[in-house]
Amino acid sequence: MGLSVSRVGGAAQTRAIRRVAGRLRLELAQYRELASFAQFGTSDLDPATRAQLARGQLATEVLKQPQQRPLSLEEEVIILFAVNAGLNDDIPLERCAAFEEQLLRHVATTHPDIGENIRETKDLIDETEAKLTQIINDFKGSFS
Repeated sequence: MGLSVSRVGGAAQTRAIRRVAGRLRLELAQYRELASFAQFGTSDLDPATRAQLARGQLATEVLKQPQQRPLSLEEEVIILFAVNAGLNDDIPLERCAAFEEQLLRHVATTHPDIGENIRETKDLIDETEAKLTQIINDFKGSFS
C-alpha cells in the first residue's frame, strides 16, 4: 500500500473496502513513522508502543498477497476487517499467512452467506461485522 494519493482516491473503492481500509492507511502511516524512530532502540519502548509496532508489522504482512492469486472483494474485506478489529493481533507473525488462508477457507465453507452478502451489497454492515467477529473468534480456537 503506497502513500500516494490520487484524485479518484477512495471514490473508486467499494463501501466495504473504504470501511475497512480507511483506518488501516492511518495505522500504517503511524507505524512507519514509529518504526523509523524505534529502530534506534526497542528496549526502551513502552508496552503500548511495542503493541503498535507489532500491529503495524502484522498489517504489513497481511497486505502481502501470493503471486498469481489475487483475493476477491469479500476475501479482502474479511482479512482487513480482522486486522482493523485486532482479531488476529495474537497470531504470531510467521503464522499470519497460514491463519489468513485457513480463515478464508473456513468462512467460505461454513459461512458462505458472509461472502455472498459482502459481494452482493459491496458493503459491510454492522450485523455482518458482528457475525464475522464471532466467526473469527471461534475459528481462532481451532486454528492449528
